Amino acid sequence: MIFRNRSARQPISLRRRLLIWLLVATAVLGIGALVDTWREAVRMATSLSDRVLAGSALVIAERASLDDDSRITIEIPYGAIEMLSSTAQDRVFYRVDGPPGQLVTGYDDLPVAKAVQGGGTVFADQMFRGVPVRIASVARAASTGIDEVPFVVTVAETTNAREELTRAILMRSALRLTLMIFGAAAIVWLAVTVSLRPLYRLGDAIAERSPNDLSPLESRVPQEVRSLVDTINIFMLRLKSTLDGLRNFTGNAGHQLRTPLAVIRTQLTLAARAADLTEAQASAQKGDAAVAHAERVLAQLLLLAKVDAASGHGPVSASLDLTALARDLTADNIPMAAEAGIDLGFAGEGPLLIRAEPLLIGEALSNLISNALLHTGRGTMVTVRVLQRDGKVLLEVEDDGPGIPTALREAALNRFARGETRGPGTGLGLPVVEEIASLFGASLSLASGENGRGLLVRIAFPQVAHLAT
Repeated sequence: MIFRNRSARQPISLRRRLLIWLLVATAVLGIGALVDTWREAVRMATSLSDRVLAGSALVIAERASLDDDSRITIEIPYGAIEMLSSTAQDRVFYRVDGPPGQLVTGYDDLPVAKAVQGGGTVFADQMFRGVPVRIASVARAASTGIDEVPFVVTVAETTNAREELTRAILMRSALRLTLMIFGAAAIVWLAVTVSLRPLYRLGDAIAERSPNDLSPLESRVPQEVRSLVDTINIFMLRLKSTLDGLRNFTGNAGHQLRTPLAVIRTQLTLAARAADLTEAQASAQKGDAAVAHAERVLAQLLLLAKVDAASGHGPVSASLDLTALARDLTADNIPMAAEAGIDLGFAGEGPLLIRAEPLLIGEALSNLISNALLHTGRGTMVTVRVLQRDGKVLLEVEDDGPGIPTALREAALNRFARGETRGPGTGLGLPVVEEIASLFGASLSLASGENGRGLLVRIAFPQVAHLAT
């Protein structure tokens, strides 16, 4: 039975995430736009209503006159009221006030805005008989030729028309914004689907690949995804280098360790069957030599695997004082050289800088010194040198031992090739050194030593002008 964690939340798809962001952003902007539209609709509806109210009040004011007793008389024109009541199902109210305290006509309880004589129309929002109304008041004066009698005309209208106009404008704006949001969502959904197709093709290309195919991806993708593809290709290159190194190590180890292990088993069997102690000791010594040989082979294979792994990485940017490194390694190997009866020395100019990784260069030099101590024999001389020639930094290891014949020097740089005159070995020393040198743009060459004797191994590095800080 398979149990699934239903509480684990699945990641939101990129398409849905973009759509959510778009809808939320558009909704926020739409709400802001609707608020602004509502304010503008209210202002527009109020402005239109005020113009009609002001016109009605002015029409009524123009019909005012004085009777023989100097009292205000006025005939309310039907058109002044009709122009208001026809706009919507609104109710219209009016009143005309003469001198203070005198109602000429109209609703005596209708509120009056504070109009100024000779000024413009004054507007106000009030409540009248339980309903909201918009009031317009205008102050004028009727003249007898001698005296002027002031009066105020007030016209009021309920706000149904304004509210309906505001709602109509707001609803139309909301409908347009809603259609715009859904239209934009559909466009983004389609655009994201089309834009993500290169990623789908990239995923299909990776899924269809054989597990052993680690070649770079060549799928065409947008510029924004190019860095991701480049990162994948770099990772696959490093993985390929690591796997190649692992395959080489396992293959080489199986091939190179088979013989010394067989020798060890044989010698152990002979020692167990020996008739006396001397014969058993001889078998044990041969077995010990085979163990030492297997140890050297394994050390070289590990170094070779390290070099193969390093070859998949980018160039090294650190600077290294080769003189100091070579001097220290030579000093470390002097006790072993003395035990083998070999004169090991150092000669160098310094400091001389190269761009390389100290650990690998140290392994390469240690390999050269070990090879020289192993193959030259007692009473010989080995010299390590660091010098500068023609813009190059040279690392040399020279001995006066048996050397390598000229015809065999090229083959000596191949893996597992053993020289015919330099005694037992793993066949990996010089090839590993050459591969380490090539990692840092250096070249390895073999030549005869001084007076045509021995072997001179030279590595030429590009020189670095200043030490990196």
